Amino acid sequence: MRINFCGVRGSTPAPGIDFVRYGGHTSCLALAHKGQRPTLILDAGAGLQTVSAGLLDGAPFDGTILLTHLHWDHVLGLPFFASGDNLQSRVSVILPDQENGESADVVLGGMMSPPYFPVKPTQLRGDWSFATIAPGEWQIEGFTVLAREIPHKGGRTFGYRISDGHSTLTYMPDHCPTTLGPGEDGFGEYHTTAIELASGADVLVHDAQLLPEELPAEADFGHAAADYAVQLARRAGTRSVVLFHHRHDRTDDALDKLAGRLGGGSAPEVSVAREGSVLDL
Repeated sequence: MRINFCGVRGSTPAPGIDFVRYGGHTSCLALAHKGQRPTLILDAGAGLQTVSAGLLDGAPFDGTILLTHLHWDHVLGLPFFASGDNLQSRVSVILPDQENGESADVVLGGMMSPPYFPVKPTQLRGDWSFATIAPGEWQIEGFTVLAREIPHKGGRTFGYRISDGHSTLTYMPDHCPTTLGPGEDGFGEYHTTAIELASGADVLVHDAQLLPEELPAEADFGHAAADYAVQLARRAGTRSVVLFHHRHDRTDDALDKLAGRLGGGSAPEVSVAREGSVLDL
């Protein structure tokens, strides 16, 4: 499995010279089987627009976009995905079942339709389809995907465990474990669902929007501390953890400090997500 980090920020894009080394686009990973173009995209933040030229060389996309939830920073790239908005494309968009029962195209149209945007999701060019899934195990583009609901404020949110039969990625970009209590160290509960998704995975890509000292004031917005991600990986026996969904105003220098504080210690291996980086499992 090849994992392309196309967008690593949270909440809103972060332009400017203080955000160059780690990147300013919001959440998007592109997954590919060995020797192939990406066919499974996780979340459609601003980073999605980099997939077209950077990974597909302008070719039409043939695959699935799997969304964890519907907050703006995870969907705002959809109408700007040139390889998807193409007469020759095949794009399947899948998102969590909605609590009110709305269909995928209707709920996406709530943010992408006039007067907020000139076209609706169903008006994008190419062969687009829209569907929802429930928690469970699914086969998507040759990957086995385990979907589980995890706590995050403001709409149903899934975490995913994705395997190609040889390696396993756990993806939890938005996760608020303090919703379930402070846990033993104050970072939030290491609850059953999080452990299940991360158990024995090769890599855990996890929400690291906050620092421990920011939790009291900001956890209610729905995010985790970077330290939680590392401790979760240790408890779940995850080989490595990538700190992801960086706060929009967390500068490159501040992320360097975070990497220095949490990286280089005992297992698991800890790194800080950078836009444009590639991880081969």
